[in-house]
Amino acid sequence: MAAGGVPGAVADRFAESPNSLGWLFAGISIGALLMGLGSGWVSRVDRQGAVVLAAIVVWGVAIMGFGLAPALWVAVLCLAVAGAGDMVSAVLRSSMLQLAAPDDMRGRMQGVFIVVVAGGPRLGDLRAGAMASAASVSVAMVSGGIVVVVAMIVVAVVVPSFWFFRASRPALAAGEPRPGSPAPESGEDRPGSPGH
Repeated sequence: MAAGGVPGAVADRFAESPNSLGWLFAGISIGALLMGLGSGWVSRVDRQGAVVLAAIVVWGVAIMGFGLAPALWVAVLCLAVAGAGDMVSAVLRSSMLQLAAPDDMRGRMQGVFIVVVAGGPRLGDLRAGAMASAASVSVAMVSGGIVVVVAMIVVAVVVPSFWFFRASRPALAAGEPRPGSPAPESGEDRPGSPGH
């Protein structure tokens, strides 16, 4: 969504800076790179669902900031914050997929995940472009950020299992059937039962 607003932002607000286009296109990547360099803490996150929603809210708020930024450096900073939030979200979403998807569904779920990651931003760019043409780049970016924040609040309320998802929860006790797998029919098949 932000990348689609960059050329318009340059034309509308930052045309006086010869390097503005390059800085704005690099902003998200700068934030993602810096977060990636310091991302060791992400591996210790247990409340992954809550942190994913929070990271996406950070993205939305940062995009609103980008839409309202009065100076180029503020716009680049907002995009960098958005990129950092997106990096955290991407890492944890991948981890959640690996932890929660049953073995026989993991490949299909990964395929859906790739389609969403590849197609979602382009649909956002289409919406932002249409809104920027009808109103302005600032309106397109701010409204897009608001939609993202509201959507995450709705997800937290409507899908509480996502909000409460913990990395430690899928670690199953010995003998407990994995979600999506059939339970043992009798005590003879359970680890620790007589005959094992």
